[in-house]
Amino acid sequence: MPYQPGLHILAEFSAADISSLSASAPCKVFFDDLIAGYSLAKVGEVYHDFEGAGFTAVVCLTESHLSIHTWPEFNLATFDIFLSNYQKDNSEKVRAIYSEVLRFFEGTEIQKTELVR
Repeated sequence: MPYQPGLHILAEFSAADISSLSASAPCKVFFDDLIAGYSLAKVGEVYHDFEGAGFTAVVCLTESHLSIHTWPEFNLATFDIFLSNYQKDNSEKVRAIYSEVLRFFEGTEIQKTELVR
């Protein structure tokens, strides 16, 4: 059987409280806790808050990445996560992290795509 690199989830959601989409600081704490809790290894990160409101964040992991981009003025966020299956199948971990993100933002899923790579 050929190697399957992993599961990539790409999603859009709205938040119960749009203020959660306005600034990156709470999300950074959440992502750091999430990464530690799922025993992932962070190798780099960029968080950028836009003037007015909204932020973007990309976290590089040895396993791959996760990212979020927010538009509070439209109550919209995009999120994606990809984890490599290099040493084990991480598909359920990807799904669990996505669920945690929705829970953190009290998000309502608008659309989700799962790509099996």
